Amino acid sequence: MAEQVSLGLDTFGDVTNGPDGQPKRQDEVLRDVVAQAVLADQLNIDFIGLGEHHRPDFALSSPEVVLGAIAGQTKRIKLGTAVTVLSSDDPVRAFQRFSTLNAVSNGRAEPILGRGSFTESYALFGYDMSHYEQLFEEKLDLFARLVREERVTWSGETRSALEDQVVYPPLGPEGMKVWVGVGGSPESVIRVVRQDLNLMLAIIGGDPARFVPYVDLYKRATEQLERTARPIGVHSPGHVAATDAEAIEQLWPNFSAAFGRIGRERGWPPMTKESYLAEVHQGSLYVGSVETVARKIAKTVKTLGLGHFDLKYATGPMPHEQLMESIRLYGEEVIPMVRDILATDKA
Repeated sequence: MAEQVSLGLDTFGDVTNGPDGQPKRQDEVLRDVVAQAVLADQLNIDFIGLGEHHRPDFALSSPEVVLGAIAGQTKRIKLGTAVTVLSSDDPVRAFQRFSTLNAVSNGRAEPILGRGSFTESYALFGYDMSHYEQLFEEKLDLFARLVREERVTWSGETRSALEDQVVYPPLGPEGMKVWVGVGGSPESVIRVVRQDLNLMLAIIGGDPARFVPYVDLYKRATEQLERTARPIGVHSPGHVAATDAEAIEQLWPNFSAAFGRIGRERGWPPMTKESYLAEVHQGSLYVGSVETVARKIAKTVKTLGLGHFDLKYATGPMPHEQLMESIRLYGEEVIPMVRDILATDKA
């Protein structure tokens, strides 16, 4: 049913430009992120996810702290991460942070766990990238047990064992919804099913329909492993403005700057405006007017049978004021239109 589709927002806390055209300090950006989340709550947007990074271009290195600040100023919005880099974290401490957030927010915590597409945290916290797979496999297993079991016995090679251990504060009787961010490998989809957690697909390029096989794999795996099939989520970037042309031109220099910087680090060729426009018109960039973005989100929801969609509303140094306007349009106009389209199509 259309009313079951949850529609949210994500941000990495991109360092934005101020009125003078210069990058803001990270402390200013963090306060802006809180203001953006408060606005999202006022607009009845369902979810806000803050992504963990340890770089000069992103301000959010401790998203749970910022989510705690947001919890104190909001009433209903779900509070998550996009993602928590669990591989370079301690799952017991991560669980404690989220169970604490869940308690103080009256049950609104929804962490999204992942390995992250950036690797700075591994060296920063003393982890060897050669153990990339093992770190995530073991730590996700322990985190999932902490969510499901009051007393945990666990052993592995990446941290000390637990013997009949209670971790405080425990979750309340309602528990906590936990997502796992997946970039698009069959093994990652199977891992989510095996741990009986929620699947969040990070679709940042190409036609979203190419992820249909992963959705089908998820459904088959839940049947074969006798797990409950849970609503599937998607995270994709975008920007909303008054017209298609305005949205495209507002985002382009910021998108180009962000991906240009990452591309130089990773040896990618510079992004052209032609490839950017191709993603806007045929790919996974949800950029345009209210109607354009709403119709594109509704199409993705129907194509993949989603229960949740997050728009990553901040990319590059786009000014705070433009981000706030994009959030306003998303909450006031895009979300109601998406729900209307889905309800009409269903009827």
